[in-house]
Amino acid sequence: MSYAGDRTIIDADSHVIELDDFLHSFADSKDRDLIPPMSAQRELPVVQAGLDRGRELFAKRQADPEVMKKFEQGLLDAKKSGWNRLGAFDPAERSHALNLFGFRLQLVLPTFTYHQIGHAKDPEVLMAGARTLNRAMGAFCADDKRLLAIGYIPLTLGPEAAAQLMDEGFRDGCFSFMVDTNEPDRKKRSYTHRDYDPVWARFADRGAPFVAHVAVTGDFESIPRSFFNNGYKKVELGGDAPSGALGMVAIANTVQLFLAAMIFDDVFIRHPKLKGIAMEFGAVWLPSWLQSMDVGHDVFKVFQPNLKERESRSVGSSSRSARTSWSSGRTIPTRRGRLIRSASSRRP
Repeated sequence: MSYAGDRTIIDADSHVIELDDFLHSFADSKDRDLIPPMSAQRELPVVQAGLDRGRELFAKRQADPEVMKKFEQGLLDAKKSGWNRLGAFDPAERSHALNLFGFRLQLVLPTFTYHQIGHAKDPEVLMAGARTLNRAMGAFCADDKRLLAIGYIPLTLGPEAAAQLMDEGFRDGCFSFMVDTNEPDRKKRSYTHRDYDPVWARFADRGAPFVAHVAVTGDFESIPRSFFNNGYKKVELGGDAPSGALGMVAIANTVQLFLAAMIFDDVFIRHPKLKGIAMEFGAVWLPSWLQSMDVGHDVFKVFQPNLKERESRSVGSSSRSARTSWSSGRTIPTRRGRLIRSASSRRP
């Protein structure tokens, strides 16, 4: 029997643990030289020994059924390096792992390769990297209808470029896309500006939820650095993990602001079919966030005529939240009922 058994489970947040040639193998000739090596990014350090070991163990699993059996039995072992896990970077092996899990669907996100291209300052590099990333993610999921590829759209490039990348990404097999929760350039338009309506319309028309992910924040700094000049050793777990207990408190700041702006600026009203999912921000903040928006509505409705009704009403039908591995698994009670969170396996 599979892990899921008779339960219907949709894994809302799984990842490809990419090999270092993942993007370059899918890049076309005009983009290949623009894409930096995966090891160049520092947000999620690449350990060459880990890559080499992952390739070695994959070859052994393919050659020896007994080795494969051991990995099948250790499917839930989270102590293994990401590259060493069953289905980490090979599409056929991912389908086999999905059979063992028994999940009905699995959303599949990039890991290292987002950081490989997502922080580029050169618009040409960012455009080429996002286009290639979306193509690679679509290809990874192409042979299994249960696998839903999640690509990346750098909204900072502007609505025209973002719309172009979306059209190309959908054609290349992506189910949906991660978007930044923050525009780092204070002189640029907000992503809630009406000029971005063609982007949000594409999500709505496809019935694909936009994805807000804890790693994709437009370089939002949730904690001023001076807080870490406190005489204590800073906790560094790496990647998108929070910086200690204080980081856990601030982990959802960016998505709260982003979703509140989407609501207050009428994006969901202009696109009533638009939906979104927030991944790995935890969920304990949801009740107070809903209440804060209602207070904001009640105080400022006189000055902001577009605030037609209490804003929390639109949340339950438009948003879902995939919890982190350290969140409690309970349903969150709110004053208007219950907001159900979707599950995250946090495994390849």
